[in-house]
Amino acid sequence: MASYIYGIDFGTSNSALSIFDEEKNEIVDTISIPSVLYFSSNGSETTCTVGSDAICQYISDGMKGRFMKSIKRVLPRSSFVDTRIGSNKYTATDLATFIIKELKEMADKRIGQSCTKAILGRPVFFDDDDTRKDALAQKRLMNAAFNAGLEDIEFQFEPIGAAFAYEKSLTKKERVLVADLGGGTTDFTIINLDPAKSGSKNRREDIVATGGIYIGGDSFDSSFMWDRGTPYFGRGVQYESGPGKFLDLPLSLFANICSWEKMNFFNGQKIRNDIDRYFFLSKNNPKFENLITLIENNLGYTVFREIEKTKIELSGLNQTRFHYNDFEILLDEEITLEQYNQIINKDLTKINNYLDSFLNQYQIKPEEIDSIFLTGGTSLVQAIQDLFKTKFPKTPINSGDNFISVAKGLAYSGYLFE
Repeated sequence: MASYIYGIDFGTSNSALSIFDEEKNEIVDTISIPSVLYFSSNGSETTCTVGSDAICQYISDGMKGRFMKSIKRVLPRSSFVDTRIGSNKYTATDLATFIIKELKEMADKRIGQSCTKAILGRPVFFDDDDTRKDALAQKRLMNAAFNAGLEDIEFQFEPIGAAFAYEKSLTKKERVLVADLGGGTTDFTIINLDPAKSGSKNRREDIVATGGIYIGGDSFDSSFMWDRGTPYFGRGVQYESGPGKFLDLPLSLFANICSWEKMNFFNGQKIRNDIDRYFFLSKNNPKFENLITLIENNLGYTVFREIEKTKIELSGLNQTRFHYNDFEILLDEEITLEQYNQIINKDLTKINNYLDSFLNQYQIKPEEIDSIFLTGGTSLVQAIQDLFKTKFPKTPINSGDNFISVAKGLAYSGYLFE
């Protein structure tokens, strides 16, 4: 029986699995799915679908069930114990298990046997530099992999995985800065790559530095939702807190619809009671009514889909239209690239400042980097491209497959089992 290793990149937006044939010493296939779940209810029975099927089923059902995205971001949250869906409770580990199990079953079908050996990718920091949250997230991800049927498991930093994938394209030795910009985190690795060492069992001495920050594409989307989305849902609307006394609606209501890890669980009865009360006190303001419609009809995914579409279009255009029209909610604005860059400027500044401190910490000058390898969907954002071109004006900037390069590199990390 052939021997395989799975390289699994459990991502915030998308997850991928590469199948490495140990006998042939090559990757035979890579599978990628959106990191989303949809729970539909049929009476007392609740069923879960994963990936593209989840999106199709969710839309087909009129968005009536429970749709969940960005599950990776709840892994380090100690405050998240479980969530009730129908008559069942699901922990963070349970939610991650659905996605990893789906990938494993697809891969097992491809090779015709059950593979239980895997290298799991993980960000350098799941939640900035917090060791307790980091340990919790890795433990939950490990348990999810076990629950999915994997037994022999090692972890590898995601940007190191990307580096090993990039190494396959090199013809000479290079000191490379790998920047993995995903949905939830931005990770950096400086590593000495050598095509002659590709597939070698000991690469630890080649890793010069690793670091990361808890900012990614979801952060950009959240900033956009806050700046351009929430005014349509009542931010800035006033309510009558007492006779003749008017106050702005609490900002916390709108912060909760700006990130997926909060929106996933923004359905408690207490929250809904508060919203109904504020709606009455705002004299049934139509903008605030949009918030009620958003929550009642589970429209978060479709709104964020348009936000992401705007982000993608501005990666190649100087101007586009942010447009959403459903359930009598109309969001419609022209957005220029300059305006978008201003909206995400706070997040860009944090990434830029972290990269400066990262290089300073390891006493590495920009001119000491031979090349830069950008991967992850967020690396396509124009402002990110400009950031690296400005900081490394004389350094070649390369990219590979932004959505599966990490999984491929993880599958090449078999030395971790030695």
